[in-house]
Amino acid sequence: MNVYRTDEIRNVVLLGHGGSGKTSLIEAMAYVSGATSRMGKVTDGNAISDFDKEEQKRGFSITASLVPIEWEKAKINVLDTPGYFDFIGEVEEAVSAADAAVIVVSGKAGVEVGTEKAWELCDKYKLPRMIYVTEMDVDDASFREVVETLTEKYGKVIAPHFQPIRENEKLIGYVNVIKNAARRYTGVGQREEMEIPEYSKENLEKYREKLLEAVAETSEDFMERYFAGEEFSVEEIRAAMRTEVMDGTIVPVSMGSNTQAQGVANLLSDIVRFFPSPANRKCAGINTNTNEIFEANYDFSKAKSAYVFKTMVDPFIGRYSFIKVCSGVLKGDDVLYNTETEAEEKLGKIYVMNGNKPEEVSEMFAGDIGAIAKLTNTKTGDTLAAKGTPIMYARTEYSKPYTYMRYSVTKKGDEDKVSQALQRLMAEDVTLKSVNDAENRQTLLYGIGDQHLEVAVSKLLDRYKCEIQLETPKVAFRETIKGNSDVDTKYKKQSGGHGQYGHVKMKFEPSGDMDTPFVFEEVVVGGAVPKNYFPAVEKGLADSVVKGPLAGYPVVGVKATLYDGSYHPVDSSEMAFKTATVQAFKKGFLEAGPVLLEPIVSLKVTVPDDFTGDVMGDLNKRRGRVLGMNPERKGFTVIEADIPMTELFGYGTVLRSMTGGRGDYAYEFSRYEQAPHDVQEAEIAKRAEKSE
Repeated sequence: MNVYRTDEIRNVVLLGHGGSGKTSLIEAMAYVSGATSRMGKVTDGNAISDFDKEEQKRGFSITASLVPIEWEKAKINVLDTPGYFDFIGEVEEAVSAADAAVIVVSGKAGVEVGTEKAWELCDKYKLPRMIYVTEMDVDDASFREVVETLTEKYGKVIAPHFQPIRENEKLIGYVNVIKNAARRYTGVGQREEMEIPEYSKENLEKYREKLLEAVAETSEDFMERYFAGEEFSVEEIRAAMRTEVMDGTIVPVSMGSNTQAQGVANLLSDIVRFFPSPANRKCAGINTNTNEIFEANYDFSKAKSAYVFKTMVDPFIGRYSFIKVCSGVLKGDDVLYNTETEAEEKLGKIYVMNGNKPEEVSEMFAGDIGAIAKLTNTKTGDTLAAKGTPIMYARTEYSKPYTYMRYSVTKKGDEDKVSQALQRLMAEDVTLKSVNDAENRQTLLYGIGDQHLEVAVSKLLDRYKCEIQLETPKVAFRETIKGNSDVDTKYKKQSGGHGQYGHVKMKFEPSGDMDTPFVFEEVVVGGAVPKNYFPAVEKGLADSVVKGPLAGYPVVGVKATLYDGSYHPVDSSEMAFKTATVQAFKKGFLEAGPVLLEPIVSLKVTVPDDFTGDVMGDLNKRRGRVLGMNPERKGFTVIEADIPMTELFGYGTVLRSMTGGRGDYAYEFSRYEQAPHDVQEAEIAKRAEKSE
């Protein structure tokens, strides 16, 4: 592939609902541009960007991938993204490297939740956008309905500039709203002039009026000419549109058929024509030597720097760090400095990735996207820069995983193998986390949703031949006491020679400090228990609070007072006093009104206003206490509630189905509270079952 200058580059991310046609659009782009000689299909498992075995098996995108397309003397770096919400981390990676977005909408399914989420992402990252309506060759697809729904949702910014022409339920051509002219498709990327059909004229008038109105608003001169009834030239309309697309005041809508590769050439030309090159985008980092802001702005004349936005770990082709060059010109033999790990990295070779196929290039200008192989000290989110100008760019914020399952290794002795394989998966997927929960003696796997975790388990087995099993996680309950008790415990053992003797009298009561397992106090008088045995008593308490007598959970908030006892000058030992204390604790704890405490989390649920009643009703069923509601962005409300941790298991799936995928939630641990009687009984019964 040729080397392209910054102004010749376009970095475009494809966003949209799952199944809207993003991957098949990339196939059509590659075919129309001549990059491939035939179009692959998602269903056949031979699409360029769906190269992962899991993607081929499931028939949808799971990871973000890069496909460079050469068109009209420009290089378009197209980033394909998954449409399913469980793989949002991949979408966020791709969006962080893009300068503009094409939101893909199915003409058959219409505007879906994924369309709305794509729009929100573009708003968050301030990305200029276009909408491309696919499946216009399908009988029941409706371009008009899609445009109407988009206009209803997003207002005057929606500006269709192509309109389909259909005959006998087939897409045969289009009307170019800018040129006010019709074209018939004659072959791949080929078309010829035709008359505008009568049935197209009514909508065309509306679309054209809308477009010209938007163009008129770009300058006073245009506004005067518009009101005077003057026509604008095609060049004037396009120049005005470029300005407005870049500042987000116009979102052009085009259409086509991916399977027939129709409308794709127009889309590629519009990407080159209307979208900004990196030279038109801002980019700044911090010089870690001087603490001053470094305005990189994709200027190829400045010191070299690049941001690692994604990592690919493939068992066959190795590890690749995907970079976006933020300043300077990278060359294959460069030695760069990782400002995060403070380690030097020799680049070796620079590649352009085409799906999972690396193609070596000699250099890469600021603004371009490529990959570097085998960087040992570099991970996603790191910055590579010249050592003399050590720049650090802000890390991308990724969605936090809240869905989790406990996992166990199926084959004994595979623990290390699984741990290493998980490290590789986590290097590649920023929203997958493995956490060791020592307190409950379990290892947890966190992801964005159930499907995300299921895919991770499948990848472990397929790629690394490691098998793990997902199970319901244990929740970290606590045990404490509500009352007082006074116990007298003697541990006495005689077995020839030295015996064992330890005798303690102890009081137990609530300490009031729920952050500390126990408080130990001794008020022994007259040396009934010698001082040198006090540490043994304390050790006995420390051992006892690890697993409480009620249901085997850690104990908190207990005050233990040793006030009397006795000893034997020969048979007493530290071990004997420790054992006597353990027995005393068990007896005293169970006599002092023991209760189970359950973890309570502070939950924030963001939902569309229409679903607040359903969500609040569901939270009440889950023993949640709704604390308040706050309006968020337009049409959304944040419900704040306190809810027991046990009731949140599987909540992500329920919330999605309740809100049609529009709801979102986040939580953090708040405190412990006494569990209701039925919950406590169930946990104690579970423990009894296990011990049997």
